[in-house]
Amino acid sequence: MRGQPQVSVRGGKLVGQEADGVCSFLGVPYASAPENSLLARFGPPVPPPSWRGVRDATSFGPVAPQTSGVPGGYVPGDPTAQAEECRTLNVWTPACDSGRRPVLVFVHGGAFVTGSGSSLLYRGDRLARAGVVVVTFNYRLGALGFLAHPALAHEAVAGCANFGLADQLAALAFVKDHASVFGGDPERVTVFGESAGGISVCDLLGMPTARGLFARAIVQSGMAHAQPLGLASSFAERISSRLGLREITREGLSAVPLVELLEAQRELTRGVDEGLGMPLCPVVDGGLLQRHPADLVASGAGSPHAAVLGGTTRDEFALFSAFSPRSAGLDEEAVAELVGRYLDNAGLPKAPEPAEVVARYRDARQRRGESVGPRALLDAFGTDWVFRLPLLRLLEAHACHGAATFAYRFDWESPFANGSLGACHGIELPFVFGTVEEPVVGLFAGAGPEAMALSVKVRDAWTNFAADGAPVGAELSEWPPYRSGERATMVLGAESHLERAPGEDERTYFESYLGRYGVDGPAEGARPQSLAFMGTDEEDSALGGGEEGEGT
Repeated sequence: MRGQPQVSVRGGKLVGQEADGVCSFLGVPYASAPENSLLARFGPPVPPPSWRGVRDATSFGPVAPQTSGVPGGYVPGDPTAQAEECRTLNVWTPACDSGRRPVLVFVHGGAFVTGSGSSLLYRGDRLARAGVVVVTFNYRLGALGFLAHPALAHEAVAGCANFGLADQLAALAFVKDHASVFGGDPERVTVFGESAGGISVCDLLGMPTARGLFARAIVQSGMAHAQPLGLASSFAERISSRLGLREITREGLSAVPLVELLEAQRELTRGVDEGLGMPLCPVVDGGLLQRHPADLVASGAGSPHAAVLGGTTRDEFALFSAFSPRSAGLDEEAVAELVGRYLDNAGLPKAPEPAEVVARYRDARQRRGESVGPRALLDAFGTDWVFRLPLLRLLEAHACHGAATFAYRFDWESPFANGSLGACHGIELPFVFGTVEEPVVGLFAGAGPEAMALSVKVRDAWTNFAADGAPVGAELSEWPPYRSGERATMVLGAESHLERAPGEDERTYFESYLGRYGVDGPAEGARPQSLAFMGTDEEDSALGGGEEGEGT
C-alpha cells in the first residue's frame, strides 16, 4: 500500500489510489440499514458499521437493485453487480491535504428506478483536475427507495415514503462531515444532478432537513416534483396485489424476495396507467416532504439563500420521441391529441385548446426560422411542458429570495441516430464530466476539438460556480443572473453566447394558465407531469416504449 493515499473517516481507515494527479476513493460506505429487521428494507439510513484495519477503496460498490440490464441505460460496461445494501459513495480529489477546495456532489438520474453513481459517464477524475473534489453516490431506487403507503410509517421513519431521498440526505451529511478529510471545503458544497437527479436537487432545495448540507445547487433538466400520497399508495397496493399479499404491511413487504419485488415493479412500471409517468418517485407524505417541493421552494422553507444554476437542453423531448413507434407518421392533428393528454393530466383550472397550443408553437417557431414539422412541434412542446417551463418557474421563485440564480440552455447536438436526437435529454452530461474523451460516450455526445473545447467551457462554468457562486470565468466572462425582467440565459454549444429570454413567446403564453408558482397548485387528484402519455398498453406505456426509466 506504499504510495497509495490513505484517509480516516467515521468508520475507519481507507486506502485509495492515485492516477494522473487525482486521488480516488471508491465504494466508501456512507450509510447502512438499521439492525432492526423491520426497518432494514423500508427504514432510515444509519451510520455504517466500523471496520478494523484499512479498508480497500479502489473499486466501486454494488449498485442499487434495478431491472434494466445496464444501470442508467447509458454506457455498456458500467458496473452491474447489485445489492440492497448499496449506499456507497466515490470521491475524486486533487489531494487529501489541508486544502479547502470546492466540493461537487452529483445525484444521478434514471427516473428513480435505474442508474448508479459509478457509471462511466459520471467518472469524476477529469472534473477534479480543475481543482475541485467530486463525489458521486448510489441511493435506493424503485420500490426499495420510493414505495409509499401509510402502512410503511414507523416512529423511526420520517413519513412513509422517500427512503431514497433519505439516503441522499445521508450522503450529503457524510460529505459535509468529511469534506476536509478529502481536501474539500465543507462550507462550499454544491449538490448537482440531472433528470431524476435534477428533480432530487430541486426537492432538496425546498426541504428544511437539507438546510446547511450544501451552499449551492445545480439543476440539470430537473424540476420540483413529487406526487400525492394517495396516488403513490394506489400504486403500492397494485404492487402488493401482484405479489399476492392480502394487505400492505412492513412485515409482509420485508419478507418478499428481492427478485420477486423487482419483477412486480418491472411489470407494473412497464404497463403504468396513462399519465402516471414515474409511479416510483418522491412523494408528499408529511415526512421529508411536508408539502409539494414547489411550494417549499417558493416559501423559502429549505435553502432560500443557496446559489442556484439551472437549465435544460434545447431538445429534451427528442430522446423520447425519436424511438417511439408513434412518432412515425405524425401529423398536427395527432400532435394536438397528444398535447391534449398532457393538458388533461395537469389538472389545470383552465386549460388552452390543444389545437391552439400547436398553432402557437408553429407560429412562434416560424418567426424564428425553426422547423415546424409535426415531430418538431411535439418535441418543442414536450421539452417546454416537462422540463423548461417548470424549471424556469423554479428559478424565478428562488431568485425572489435574493439568492444568486443563473440559467443556461444546452444546444450541442448529438450525432447519434443520424442526428435525429438534436440537443436531447442528457447530452450535457459528458461535457460536464469531461467524459466526451471516452470513445463509447463520444458516439452519443460527439468528439473532436469542438466537443473538447465546449467541455472545457462547461467544466469551467460548473467549477467556478462551485467555488464562488457564479459561473463566470475566463471561458464565459459575461453571464448575468436570471431575473424575471431580462431572463438572461447562457446558450452552451458550438457557438456559446448569451440570450435574453429565449422561447419567450411560448413561456408567456402558458403563464396565464399555470398560476403562481408554488401557490396555485394542480387540481385535487391531478396527475403530475410525466413522459407517459404516448400510450396505455404494456408495449408502449411510455414515450420511449422501452425499459423503465430508460434515458431519464
